[in-house]
Amino acid sequence: MNNLSLYIQAFVYVAAGINHFINPKMYLAIMPPYIPSHSLMVTLSGIAEVVLGLGLLFPATRAISAWGIIVLLIAVFPANIYMATSSRFKKMPAWLRWARLPLQGVLIWWAYQYT
Repeated sequence: MNNLSLYIQAFVYVAAGINHFINPKMYLAIMPPYIPSHSLMVTLSGIAEVVLGLGLLFPATRAISAWGIIVLLIAVFPANIYMATSSRFKKMPAWLRWARLPLQGVLIWWAYQYT
């Protein structure tokens, strides 16, 4: 993978992580009811995205950050399933909610390129 792809990926995760703090309601809304401490989980996942995104930029931390992103994507997958299956999100088109699920696989593959 080239450097542009790496920089784009790093930017995506840092921006998404920052967005956890700018727009936490969006992330809180997609938390499945069975997950405890919603606010804490949103905060921790936001911090993780920023740290891991920045970690991609440095050769010494790139591989561990990429693995961390893969683990994070797997960890947040239940929220994507909840969003796709819950009637709470009727305003968003169903195709878009369901499209997020295979997108996780693409994002995992993308991160894997830097392990």
